[in-house]
Order: sequence, then C-alpha cells, then structure tokens
Amino acid sequence: MQHQSSQALVSQMSRSSSNAPVSIEPLGQWIGPASGVDLRADAVRDAVQDTGEAVVLISDRDVYARITGGKAVLGVRVTEPGAFPIVGYSPPIPPEHLGDPGFLADHGLRYPYIAGAMANGIGSAEIVEAMGRAGMLGFFGAAGLPLAVVDAAIDRLSRSLEGQPYGFNLIHSPNEPDLEAAVVELYIRRGVHLASASAYLDLTLPVVRYRVDGIHEDSRGRIVTPNRLIAKASRIEVATKFFSPPPERLLRALIETGDITEGQARLAGQMPMAQDITAEADSGGHTDNQPALALMPSLMALRDQMQARHGYTQPLRVGAAGGISTPIAAAAAFSMGAAYILTGSVNQSCVEAGTSETVRTMLAAAEQADVTMAPAADMFEMGVKVQVLKRGTLFAMRAQKLYDLYRACNSLESIPAADWAALEKNFFQTSVNEVWSQCHDFFADRDPAQLERAAKDPKHKMALVFRWYLGQSSHWANAGDPSRVIDYQIWCGPSMGAFNEWVRGSFLEQPEHRRVVTVAMNILHGAALLSRVNALRGQGVKPPRSWSDYNLRPTEELLAQ
Repeated sequence: MQHQSSQALVSQMSRSSSNAPVSIEPLGQWIGPASGVDLRADAVRDAVQDTGEAVVLISDRDVYARITGGKAVLGVRVTEPGAFPIVGYSPPIPPEHLGDPGFLADHGLRYPYIAGAMANGIGSAEIVEAMGRAGMLGFFGAAGLPLAVVDAAIDRLSRSLEGQPYGFNLIHSPNEPDLEAAVVELYIRRGVHLASASAYLDLTLPVVRYRVDGIHEDSRGRIVTPNRLIAKASRIEVATKFFSPPPERLLRALIETGDITEGQARLAGQMPMAQDITAEADSGGHTDNQPALALMPSLMALRDQMQARHGYTQPLRVGAAGGISTPIAAAAAFSMGAAYILTGSVNQSCVEAGTSETVRTMLAAAEQADVTMAPAADMFEMGVKVQVLKRGTLFAMRAQKLYDLYRACNSLESIPAADWAALEKNFFQTSVNEVWSQCHDFFADRDPAQLERAAKDPKHKMALVFRWYLGQSSHWANAGDPSRVIDYQIWCGPSMGAFNEWVRGSFLEQPEHRRVVTVAMNILHGAALLSRVNALRGQGVKPPRSWSDYNLRPTEELLAQ
C-alpha cells in the first residue's frame, strides 16, 4: 500500500508511539518501512481471517494496522525511535489445531470432528466414506438395522476406506440383550476395531467383551487394546463407568465363557473402558437435554479425577456433542477444552444421509423451538425419551398417547373401545391383530425370546405392538412414505434450527447443496476464526464486527487451504 493518506497516518502513528500511551499495554514492538504498514480495514480483516498464517497488529488509539516485513519483537517495551507498539499477535490457528493432537494421532485424523452414528443407517456409509476421505471420523448408524445390513456395510467400508478412519455404532439394548451380543460378535468376527458406545445406562457383558477382545502386551510390555470405544455420556455415573477399568464381575464372566484368559483380565484391569468420552448435551435422539456449559466442566473434572486415580498410561479425553452446528458453538466447545466435537442432527439434513428428501426438506425448515421429547422405541417400557422434530408431524403426540395407554392398561384387551378404534384408524391404519402378526414375524427371526415373554405377559405383548408404531415411524421417514408424513419420527435437536439460521441466504440454505464435509469444514474454519478473534480480544484488542464475519465456502476451496 502506497497511499498518501496511509503514509500520513503512519507518520502520525510514528510520532505518537514514543510519546503518548497506547490504549492497551503493548505486546512488543515492530520496526520496519512505512510500506510494510497496511491500514486498510479490509486488509486488516483479511489478515485476521487467514487463520492459517500468523498475524501481527500494530495500533495507535484503536486504529489497527497489518504489518509485513520488518522486525517484530515480542515481550519488550517500545523504546526505539520509529518503533510501533504491537498490540495483537496470533500464531496460525488452522482447524487442525482446534482439538487434542493426541486424539488426532490416536485415531489417524486430520481434523477433530466426528459425524455421529444416527440410527437406522441415517449415519450412512456415504457419510462415513466422505468423512474418512476428508480426514475426519464418521460412525455408521448400525442401531435398528438387521445384522445382514450391518454386515454388508462392514464389507463396503472395509474396502472403500482401507487404511482410513471409520467406526460403527454399538447401542445399549436393554430390551434385546441377545441382539447387542450378536452385534458385538459380528464386530469381533469382522474386525471392526472402533465403536461408538451409545445410550448406555450401565456396562453390559457384550460391550466389555468388545473392549477387551484381543488385549495383549507388546514386546515392550505396553498394553495393546485392538478394540476402542468412543462412548457418549450425559451423566456422571455413566461416564465414571466408562472411564473406569471393566468391572471385575464381568471380566470373571468372560473368563468363564472362555472369551478371555486370566492374563487378559489382569491387563484389562489396567485400562479404561473408553479413553474418549463424548459429553452428550442437548442432542437429537437419546438425550438428557443437558446444558453443555454445565456438562462439559463436570466430565472434564471427572476425567482428571479418574486419570489421577488409575494412573493410565494414555490420557483420558472428553469431546463435545449436542447443540453443535455453528462456528460459535464449535469455538465454545474447543475453548472449554473439548478434544473433538461431534455433530448429529445437522448431518441428517445433508444429501449423504440415509433418509428421504422429504425429511431433509423438513429439517431445512426447522427452527430451534421446533423440537420436543417423545417415547423411545428401544426403551419404551422404561419411559426413556428421545428428542424429535415436532414441526410438520404428530409423531410425538401420538407416541406419548401410546405410552399413556401402556401405563394405564394391563393388556391390549383392556384398552378402552374408543382408544382402540383411534389406534386402528389413525395410528396404525390397520387392525391391531395385523400389527401383532407383523410383530410376531419380525421377532421370530430377530429375537424369539420376546415372543416367549409376550405369551406369558400380556402387558409386554402390548408394548411390542406399540413399539411397532414407534419403529415404523422412523422407517416411514427414512423411506419418504408420502402417506405417513404426519407420523414421521425424525430425531432432531435444537442445533438444527441454529444451523438453518446461520446458513440462511447462503448456498447451504437449500438441502440439496448440503454435504457433510462442506458443513464440517465451514464449521471448523469458522470456529478457527472465532478462536483467533477471541484471542486478540483477550489481549485488549477491540475487534470490529467485520473481523468475525465468516463467508460460507464450498468444500474445494476450504480443503485447499
């Protein structure tokens, strides 16, 4: 820049810098030619927003300038004639540096970002592949899918992502323990070495078996655990179980079944069930609606306590999930010390998600208040709820009515006639007997023990019938069944509305342009920018609003940085 007005202001700054106090305590001094001082507001903004490069700012009376060339020395007072006070400095803050470098190294990632395992294949193979190829981590949403479908997904991902990171979901199934055990058996047999442990209320024999399978010592005496868990938790008591070694009683049970040896049980007692725990705040699907600002500090304090208590050779880590769909939310999570962030709801609105175009359109129109809680299909009898989209669907209201009937009645036959008629006409759109026939066929193949229990317990039979509606509602949504839109169950948290507000007016406003990597990279780059602006603010700089203005960009441009 060789503008006369700029030269004059540089001269003014030079005359005043040694005689008048600057508005903030300088970080050091810069000496260089006037041509190295760029006072244009857009040039300063561009320098701040280029987070891949270091930025040095000088100032007098809150007029900031970008400097290039010359000599910058931090940690000294301005003493030399013609020196300018350095009031702001930031090293490069690329997205790769936002999380825990140990997490990236351990999982072979470039970016501290996970696409969560949304059930029924919504967390699709396409999402997992896109994330893995971009240096991020995706989990296949295996929950709710037949084993044959999960097995086929393992075939596909083991071929397409050979040598690149990926994982599969392992969900707690208290009503179907045999199914959980079968999934673990499949993962062990097929060599799935990374699983997302979701919705666990307590540790089970299958999840412990998965974690300790193949545990051994290497030639240097270090414990090697081929299988790793990234566990989700929203309660201290659950996180404590995962940050602890496997329970002795479950290790003894595995010894008795011949799944592990005494020596392996001894090694297992020296490592945590999960080195990484995701603090699951107010999210879509299974959630306790915890506020992230309270949950993250609690789990991080627990992390430090458990690390000190057990003296693990590898450090425990906490990531953040729930409510993360914008750069501001991501920057907040990283500023609290999150090792990584995990997104869910926003990925469901992307073209790679294993759901329908109708659902993606509904999600793209959602606002933050358009969500509510509804009974969960997999833990219906326990009263557990999931967070779903309420805008455009009656699912939540109808699911709650089914749970109320379950609580009030002891069997299908005891349901009042008016409610029975409403179930057949509005909810099921077929007879109760036909629904039971479909349930019978389903569980005869999936879990015959459920039918044996239903034959002895009429209330359990009623629960299976009601769970039919809860399960089908998700399938109708994923398939885009036009006749059942009003019954769609769409897992969704308030982060969806926050994302829609952020991208309004940009190319990402339309769901057909949303791709998981594009969304992820924009969130990360925006978070890196906000982290830089906040760092400069912490030095006493008064950033103008324009510095934080982030322009959404296509994937190719972001990956090229």
